[in-house]
Amino acid sequence: MSEEPHSEDRESMGELLKQYRQLLNGKQHFLLEEDDFERVINNFDDSDQLPSAMEAAELGLQQFPYSAQLMIKKADLLLATRKYRDALEVLETAALYDPTDINLYILKTDAYLALDQPQKAVELLEQALDMFTGEYRLDLLFELADVYDDYEEFDKVFDCLLLILGEDPLNEEALYKICFWTDFTGRNEESIALHQRILDEHPFSELAWFNLAAAYQGLKLYEKAIDAYQYAVAIDEKFDYAYRNMGDAYLRLRKYKEAIEVLEKVLELNRPEELIYEAIGHCYHKMGQYAQARFNYKKAVHLNSTDCKLHYKVAVTYMLEEQWQTALKHLDNAMRITRHVPEFNLAMGECHLNLRNYKEAIQHFGEVIHQKPRYLPGWEALLKCLLVARMDEQMMETSLQALKVTEGKPLFLYYYSTALFNLGRSKEALVQLELALENAPRHLKKFIDLNPSILRNLQVVDLIARYKKAPRRKKKE
Repeated sequence: MSEEPHSEDRESMGELLKQYRQLLNGKQHFLLEEDDFERVINNFDDSDQLPSAMEAAELGLQQFPYSAQLMIKKADLLLATRKYRDALEVLETAALYDPTDINLYILKTDAYLALDQPQKAVELLEQALDMFTGEYRLDLLFELADVYDDYEEFDKVFDCLLLILGEDPLNEEALYKICFWTDFTGRNEESIALHQRILDEHPFSELAWFNLAAAYQGLKLYEKAIDAYQYAVAIDEKFDYAYRNMGDAYLRLRKYKEAIEVLEKVLELNRPEELIYEAIGHCYHKMGQYAQARFNYKKAVHLNSTDCKLHYKVAVTYMLEEQWQTALKHLDNAMRITRHVPEFNLAMGECHLNLRNYKEAIQHFGEVIHQKPRYLPGWEALLKCLLVARMDEQMMETSLQALKVTEGKPLFLYYYSTALFNLGRSKEALVQLELALENAPRHLKKFIDLNPSILRNLQVVDLIARYKKAPRRKKKE
């Protein structure tokens, strides 16, 4: 039954096209109606037969030379074939016969934009706004917003959407768009005020609650954002974007259990997504539940095996459980995708160090320094590795190199001093330790952690004690 109207429409169009072709070929002498020509033009246009559509428009205008309706159709076809100036001329003529057709202004706008004249498009639409009300006025405001977007007047895009929602508070297109533009322009306070007004009148608008929440989130008012998101999902329990954003807000508040709960709701509502599994894995990671974190990271890897950072995150969970060999396998996967990432090499070095593969550890820590010469954790990792491997001469030389490359960071004086003590050069070591204490006292604990037995050295203990008693000039560390 439902197909019968469509069948009738096809038969009617078939008959109309037959009559049109007879008229075109001079075999028919009675005229088609103006609306009939428009239907023929639309039929050819819809099937991408633009030359035939233009031919029908020309024939129609021969029969109805004062038809603004057919002129507008012709201008639309000229725009489709990139004849923008010709289109503007036709539209100017059409405006003489019917200046109230909104399509005049829409098509003129398209022509001005195509000719890279956005200011003319803006002026045209701003003038036209006073001529229309209701849905037509809203259409023009949307068109104006798009022009401002092209013109990169982004605050004016937001202003247009404010006007639309002032006239039609539940306009879905505007509600969707203003959420993006609020974030883009940072006009969160105005968005909050707008949506509070909308909700006073329409408290069951889930989009208004969502936008209110997003604006709160933009101001880092995460508790208020969560409350608003909860209203949105209470109205629409399948509102997955509200659950996503709520999960992010809980993450910001470090409420990982609650974040997991709402992110799992996203997975219930949609196809599996790597970003959601990764976020859930991150929550478990922060909670110290590394097996659960790994489980979710691996699900993310299954969905996107080419993301090297996901392999790295799996490896880190194994490292936190001191499963160094297994961690290496996943780091290998990450580095097969992207080799030159300092964090990956740092982790590889740490795994090899704990497996006492000192040569491999040194290679990876050295690669970190090569990639980021002023990266302090890279230098520290290499120096600690040399210390554990009892490569004191190399540790001394590397400490000097670190001091040079980092322009004298006093942290490395402690490493230099440690290496000198290990080499039996105590006098030089004490001099370097005193320099370190003078310039960076906050790193003293690191020095002691490098070699706790150093506190058996009475000269070291005496130096530290004298330093603590003496008034010190504050240094930049």
